[in-house]
Amino acid sequence: MIEKIEHNSIQLAIIVRAHYKKEGIEFFTNDNDSQQLGYMNRPEGYVIAPHRHNIVPREVHLTQEVLFIKSGKVRVDFYDNSQTYIQSAILNQGDVILLADGGHGFKMLAPSEMIEVKQGPYCGEQDKVRFESINDEQVLY
Repeated sequence: MIEKIEHNSIQLAIIVRAHYKKEGIEFFTNDNDSQQLGYMNRPEGYVIAPHRHNIVPREVHLTQEVLFIKSGKVRVDFYDNSQTYIQSAILNQGDVILLADGGHGFKMLAPSEMIEVKQGPYCGEQDKVRFESINDEQVLY
C-alpha cells in the first residue's frame, strides 16, 4: 500500500508499506521532484543493462529524506511549513518513507533501526529549523 500525506495541496510524505507488491517498476514521485522514490519487482533472470549516470547540473532548494525502517516501530509526526502539527503515522519494519516537504519529528515506539538517504552536502545547523514537538495527547492518525 502507498500512502500520501498531503496538506493544503503540498505533499509532505509518501509511505511505501513493507507489504506493498506490484509487478514491474513504479515511481511514486514526479520526474521534476528533487528526490526520486521508486519500486522495482523483477523476475529471476531479468537484466538491467549496465549503465552510468551523466554529470547533469541540478539545483536542490529543499533537503528531502528517505528513511527505511530496518527494525522497530516509529511514530512520524508531520508539520506544515509554519510548524503547525498536521497528523502522525506509524512506521514498522520494512516500511519506507519519503519526507518531501514540511516539518517532521519522530518518536521511537520500540527499539528501532533506520537507514536514511538524503541529498548532500549536509549544511549543519543551516540545513534545518528545530521546534517543539507535540506531546502524546495531541497525536492524530
